[in-house]
Amino acid sequence: MEWSIQEIARRAGTTSRTLRHYGDLGLLAPSRVGSNGYRYYDQDALVRLQRILLLRELGLSLPAIKDVLEGQRDTGAALRAHLRLLEQEQARIGRQIASVRTTLHKTEEGVELMAEEVFDGFDHTAHEREVTERWGRAAYEEGDRWWRSLGEEGKRAFLDEHEAIARDWARAREAGAGPGGEQAQEVARRHCAWLASGETGPGLTRSYVIGLGEMYAADPRFGKNYDRYGDGTAAFVRDALTIHAEHRLSD
Repeated sequence: MEWSIQEIARRAGTTSRTLRHYGDLGLLAPSRVGSNGYRYYDQDALVRLQRILLLRELGLSLPAIKDVLEGQRDTGAALRAHLRLLEQEQARIGRQIASVRTTLHKTEEGVELMAEEVFDGFDHTAHEREVTERWGRAAYEEGDRWWRSLGEEGKRAFLDEHEAIARDWARAREAGAGPGGEQAQEVARRHCAWLASGETGPGLTRSYVIGLGEMYAADPRFGKNYDRYGDGTAAFVRDALTIHAEHRLSD
């Protein structure tokens, strides 16, 4: 069975122009092109498009999606990985909804708030195993103690500062600044100062910051924090942090 480009665009909530653009980029080739020039897509193409749309929802840029698809030949394994990420995100958003609902109720009723309720769903412990595997158990425990020692205002200020930095990364990229230019390197300096203020990880060594930048660009869980302000921002962050680390930091 196959579907025309118009049918697929309508069912996927996109446009024929977008699907043709995906084809031009080598992301989604039609199964065949009719004698009338119309593009048709079979079941394999539908599954590939689903993967593209899932990765877009996670905040990846189109070049990054192409790299992911080319590196994942096992469609079943890739879809299972997508499903795990979506389920994790669903659980996290569910916790955030419950947290905001609790905050709203308690503020309206004049009831004292608890920090652990306010920030449920924003909890960094979701990445406990990953931090432990990358930098050791001591690094995770140190960061965990620091985070729990912050008051409600301290946690919010820390998160707000990151949001401001993420927006400034996007502004620098949109302004056409190069990753090694003055504007981007000033944001890189602020980003590293923000990291240092968190006292997480093994310290601001060159390899640590470069590794973080690579993770931002490669892992959609982290990259979406930047790409949601504009596709390609996470890769821009990676490049600028790498330059900053190579010239300003040591191992």
